[in-house]
Amino acid sequence: MSRIDARFAALRASGRKALIPFVTAGDPSLDATVPVMRALVDAGADILELGVPFSDPMADGPTIQRSSERALARGAGMAWVLDAVRAFRATDATTPVVLMGYLNPVDIRGPAAFAAQACEAGVDGVLLVDLPPEEAGEYRAAFDAQGLALILLASPTTDATRIETLCAQAQGYLYYVSFAGVTGASDRLDPTQASARLRTLRQASRAPVVAGFGIRDAAGAAAMAADADGVVVGSALVAEIADAADPGEAARRAGAFLAPLRAALDAA
Repeated sequence: MSRIDARFAALRASGRKALIPFVTAGDPSLDATVPVMRALVDAGADILELGVPFSDPMADGPTIQRSSERALARGAGMAWVLDAVRAFRATDATTPVVLMGYLNPVDIRGPAAFAAQACEAGVDGVLLVDLPPEEAGEYRAAFDAQGLALILLASPTTDATRIETLCAQAQGYLYYVSFAGVTGASDRLDPTQASARLRTLRQASRAPVVAGFGIRDAAGAAAMAADADGVVVGSALVAEIADAADPGEAARRAGAFLAPLRAALDAA
């Protein structure tokens, strides 16, 4: 059983929802990434999504776009990101790590080579925003050979035929984008509109369903988790640590931000 599957099984057994924070690798500094990852786990993260910096992050809003630009300027390419995961694994062998990003840095290496490198580093899953399921066959085969989950995305505009495909192919978890737009636009978040869609997806999906985009605080996390197996919080966390003066401050801010969300999910 993979680390992702084991984590969701444990959450189901305890009646809890998954809390999945997203941070951009290499921001607010290269040295802060691993301390922030560890602080998030200490604060109650169940799975970590680590953003791979990319020069054209089309699905991301300004907050994550700017964090990606800063990280790239510091040298946080794919090789560095995998090294960061290795460093995290030196003290944490159980928390699942999912890389979230875009196809180009993976395609350059080739699906098989990338999958082998990612698994060797300790990565459990990969979410590629611009890889449609209809074109994912080569990547899925390479990832399957290494036990690497290909995380898929669904949205409010995904049609019924594609929903059926996504639910049948889902691995690790199915990521539901709670509104049609880019990350961080919290003014567009409406948990009541997402509820019916989330319930439908959970009934059909072979994997747990988590909701993301627009979740900024404990109340939003608890509301979205009501009809999901977990929630992802990204832009608000990235903004919270963006100007941290040093790795210690970044880690403290990350933990302080996440702890109330963990408490809210467990209380709901």
